[in-house]
Amino acid sequence: MYSFEYHRPESIAQATALRAEAEDAIYLAGGQTLIPTLKQRLAAPSDVIDLSRVPGLAGIELKSDCVVIGAMTRHAEVAASAEVARAIPALAFLAGEIGDAQVRNRGTLGGSVANSDPSADYPAAVIGLGATIVTDRRRIAADDFFHDLFETALEAGELLTAIEFPIAKRAAYCKFPNPASRYAVVGVFAADFGGKVRVGVTGAGPCAFRATAIEAALGKKLDAKSVDAVEIEYDRFNSDLHASAEYRANLVRVMAKRAVEKLLTA
Repeated sequence: MYSFEYHRPESIAQATALRAEAEDAIYLAGGQTLIPTLKQRLAAPSDVIDLSRVPGLAGIELKSDCVVIGAMTRHAEVAASAEVARAIPALAFLAGEIGDAQVRNRGTLGGSVANSDPSADYPAAVIGLGATIVTDRRRIAADDFFHDLFETALEAGELLTAIEFPIAKRAAYCKFPNPASRYAVVGVFAADFGGKVRVGVTGAGPCAFRATAIEAALGKKLDAKSVDAVEIEYDRFNSDLHASAEYRANLVRVMAKRAVEKLLTA
């Protein structure tokens, strides 16, 4: 690990000010990606800004049309939340499927989404539910947020503070997990908003994306068999030791069908 200056601010204003003043600072949320990266010397920030003492960044609020979850809310809190389970049970289920108990009790919603790991679970729900990402500067629509591998719409120093998840009529998440890490080799989140269907996919490509072709097929007939006729384009899919691009394309179809079947019985 390279040396760096460590800060523990006590307000959003202090955190963003420290970020602006530093040469090459980085925010620390749960640290499930950042800490291993630092240990392996794959990153060398000048400053690490720990957000754990900043008030107002954690918590779950149920509103009439959405669930608002603070960026520093732990995965375990989302999984165990009665409010989330009542409003969007698929989201609570997804959170419970992340990693293991240790990861769920340290990792945060905001850290996961801001990192845009290609195999993270939350991005599928962000896309599938058409969530709104709230920062210290603005509001960003889910469809505009994920740009590429570890790349999002967040600007330098911009701090993700919360995510607003619209409440769907029904939704479901299915993934094919890596047996060791529990990361999604492919994960599909399907949501029905009373006739309008959204489908978010993670694990397949460089970042989470909307499966618009599958959405169109399900819009005509909300049935798992509708997915069979959809051509899955995999030219930009990931291909690695875990799965080839072609295999991931098949998994997208299989996980989408399972998500729809699960959704229809929700």
